[in-house]
Amino acid sequence: MKEFNFNDLQRGITLLGLGPGDPGAITLKAWEWLADVQTLYLRTKQHPTVTYLPKHLELQHFDTLYETYDDFEAVYEAIIEKILHLGMRAQVTYAVPGHPFVAEATCPEIAHRAKHAGIPVQVIDGLSFLEPTWRALGVDPFPEIALIDALELSMRQTPGFPPSVPALIGQIYDRNVAAEVKLTLMESYPDEHPVFFVHGAGTDAEVVEEIPLHAIDKSAHIGLLSSLYLPVLSANASFEAFQEVIARLRAPEGCPWDREQTHLSLRPFLLEEAYETLDALDREDMDDLEEELGDLLLQILLHAQIAAEEGDFNIHNVIEGITNKLIRRHPHVFSGVDTNGVEGVIRNWEEIKAEERMSEAVGEKNGILDGVPLVLPALLQAEQIVERVGRVGFQGLSVLGTLDSIKEKLLLLENSRAMEKQNILGELLLGLASMAHRFGVDAEASLREALNRFRSRFGNLEAEVLADGKKLLDFSAEELALKWEQKSTNDEEPAV
Repeated sequence: MKEFNFNDLQRGITLLGLGPGDPGAITLKAWEWLADVQTLYLRTKQHPTVTYLPKHLELQHFDTLYETYDDFEAVYEAIIEKILHLGMRAQVTYAVPGHPFVAEATCPEIAHRAKHAGIPVQVIDGLSFLEPTWRALGVDPFPEIALIDALELSMRQTPGFPPSVPALIGQIYDRNVAAEVKLTLMESYPDEHPVFFVHGAGTDAEVVEEIPLHAIDKSAHIGLLSSLYLPVLSANASFEAFQEVIARLRAPEGCPWDREQTHLSLRPFLLEEAYETLDALDREDMDDLEEELGDLLLQILLHAQIAAEEGDFNIHNVIEGITNKLIRRHPHVFSGVDTNGVEGVIRNWEEIKAEERMSEAVGEKNGILDGVPLVLPALLQAEQIVERVGRVGFQGLSVLGTLDSIKEKLLLLENSRAMEKQNILGELLLGLASMAHRFGVDAEASLREALNRFRSRFGNLEAEVLADGKKLLDFSAEELALKWEQKSTNDEEPAV
């Protein structure tokens, strides 16, 4: 391919990297180019190398734009448009700290737009802040590392990268940004997690500061050339690490038992783990809940891994699907749609779901009640059905949940024939589920809690009897009832 001399062009844009700050780090090609140009446009003059640039250069900088506009996006857009405008008519050289394509918002966009506008572009590479940062830390970024922009991170609720890999967070240029970054990181990392602040990497003012995470916004060295190195929290603390373990278990050289499992064979374990998680919630045992959520997540990953092996879908399809669904169903959070409180959110939710059902193919879950699994326990089904039909304004089940209706069903139950009792009792239970919904009570949880109270009290009663050297069968029904009443009174809780 024939090379051309960029100097011979009548118009064009040169994107030039000034290196990390030490003038000795500017490339020979950059020095040679700067020797031949008359005017140099700088994104910022706040860079140590600027002082050492050739004296003949007429320097034009964009620092005043940072005070003119309210956000960086507007500043960058103004710079981009200016450089493109100049490059359309003549040759222009635009210089930025470090490398033009590393942690630099303007240069990639200038190159992209110039290509579509037919403006020639050349890039003169520069040493980025990354190389001297690795040297200052004494670490090799391979085999893996996360590179994060501090401003992007500060706008997140969670870090967005796995804690099983180290991370370098660039452009922490003041204490306010450091404070926002700290709050986001502490959603996943402990307050005392040791981190390393690197200030002025590649300059004479270079400082490496070891500091606990909670204190990063107190550093006295924070400036325009500050970045934060975040060591690994734990090799096994990420979703990706867990996914690899599951894949290894299912691999040819993995566990024989795990390899034999299918979607159908795992069904009882999924149900068991879900109920054990509910039990931990009912007992408000956070240590147990932590473990049970892990067991439940194991079942989800196993099903996703089996599906991936069979070519159906993988865990990333699952995550993408539920993420898209949540974003789509929460336009008041992600799209700025205005809703009127909780009632407005629910109404909007139902409208979105109705649109989704209309767009789904025949035979898919396109009815309001089709999303209620038939395998759920009957009381849980009742709760969900009452909730769903109520959202669209259907009041038929609400009537069943009134006190008058329940009294009526109790009388009918008492005076009905044996063959009718099951139907009446079903209506009564459905009415109780509807009443619970009206009161804002979780019927399923209420019943579980009542059963747990009964199991605990009955177990204590049985233990007391056994401690006396007797058995429950040694007592009459009346004697057991008296003991139960005394036990309930002593426990100072309502008798069941």
